[in-house]
Amino acid sequence: MLNRMKQAGARSRIQRAAGREPNSEPLPLRTDMKSNLDCMLAITGSPDDLIVRHFTIGAQHLPVALMFIDSLVDKDLVQSQVMKPLLQHYENAKNDLYHQAVQLVVEEVLTSVDVEILETQEEVLNTILGGDTVLFLSGSRQAIAIGSAGWKSRGIEEPLTESIIRGSREGFVEDLRTNISLIRRRIRNPELRIMTFKVGRRAKKTIVLIYVEGVANRGIVHEAIRRIESLDIDDIEGSGTIEQWLSDSFMSPFPLIANTERPDKVTGALLQGRLSVMVDGDPFALVLPITFSSNLQSPEDFYQNWLLATLTRILRLLAAAIASFLPALYIALLEFHHGLIPSKLAFSIAGAREGVPFPAVIEAFIMETTLELLREAGIRLPKPIGQTIGIVGGLVIGEAAVAAGIVSPIMVIVVAVTAIASFSFPSYSFAIALRILRFTMMLAASVFGLYGIILGYIMINIHFVNLKSFGIPYSTPFAPLYLDDWKDVILRAPVSFLKNRPRMLQPQDKKRLNKK
Repeated sequence: MLNRMKQAGARSRIQRAAGREPNSEPLPLRTDMKSNLDCMLAITGSPDDLIVRHFTIGAQHLPVALMFIDSLVDKDLVQSQVMKPLLQHYENAKNDLYHQAVQLVVEEVLTSVDVEILETQEEVLNTILGGDTVLFLSGSRQAIAIGSAGWKSRGIEEPLTESIIRGSREGFVEDLRTNISLIRRRIRNPELRIMTFKVGRRAKKTIVLIYVEGVANRGIVHEAIRRIESLDIDDIEGSGTIEQWLSDSFMSPFPLIANTERPDKVTGALLQGRLSVMVDGDPFALVLPITFSSNLQSPEDFYQNWLLATLTRILRLLAAAIASFLPALYIALLEFHHGLIPSKLAFSIAGAREGVPFPAVIEAFIMETTLELLREAGIRLPKPIGQTIGIVGGLVIGEAAVAAGIVSPIMVIVVAVTAIASFSFPSYSFAIALRILRFTMMLAASVFGLYGIILGYIMINIHFVNLKSFGIPYSTPFAPLYLDDWKDVILRAPVSFLKNRPRMLQPQDKKRLNKK
């Protein structure tokens, strides 16, 4: 099945070049080496960085050729592990060189550990475009793929989007092999499964699906494989494209698949029974399935004492309520429900708002929109300047707006508290969803007051219980109810109490701790 996936993208182009109907059987290599080389050059358009190196080996002067893309391979490796062994080994060539050349080269000559025999033109094309080297031998219907990828990549650094005080400082990079090694180093288990897919008709990208056999639910694994195989697109721009394709619903603002730069977070998810998807060239890994409570959890929770971790999670839940409802509550109280405000506070707010020409709803929308513009500007600008714009810009504009009488000081306080609350979430995607929700609740409060906020809250809960992430209800473990899973949701019980994996994931191996 996976071999068919690897061949699918290149097959139609090769078959069109050969004058055959697309989607027919894979085209085998020919015994004529020149025909095989010409076919590859025709398909790729003979670019300047596609190198073809002709030479002969052995006393019989068997013609061979190396084909690779100069910008993707390590040429020193090709020289030392391919050309040098070939030229030195065949000084005294055997008589059966023409008949058993491929087998002899693989078994007795090449010193590279990453060697594979290829038999179709599709396999050859995918190997070359993947950064490896292909060795053609005259008179053989087979070619040899030698692992030689050697492009430059960024070194392992601390993740920028998920900073923590205590814990691992390693983050994923753009090189897929490096990312897989970070996972394997943490899960030294023969049951760790890594399935490779080639996706993209015109710009092939390597995608890997990672899970732990014997832990992950087989139904979720099969569903993930089905969705990945169904993806037929010109190019996978990154993990965001895969995330949108794999999600159960594209109408929800809430993330149904988590993304992270942290290997320790992926490792913890895999051992719980979840799956991970990685894309070559993207430093973010996807974790699935997830629930609403997953957005409030951080890897740091397991590096800290359980009491501190529990308190932090409760604070994040409170921050979610503040970021979603505080501006709407301010609008509802000032516009519709003055009697619910204590008298002294009402007089203070009335005095602060004296001279403000706008109603509370317009005032709130002006300040919230300004804050979002400042936040976006801070992200796009260079890092030192962006921090200055975000902090100083907000203070200067807020002070100037109050001095000009456009907004009241209490409104600046509300917006500032809301902004601080929205920065407290480990998941950036979840924070964006709450920003959308905040404006929706402000509109509801401006029309119906507290009744609009209550109706909005009810609709959010209805939306939650209808959402699913790979068949797992988004509202679990609250609805459906799994009381045992509450130990690691809002609360973070001591490690000795976390004996079972989450029941909501229906893992094959339910025990994670054998406590005696």
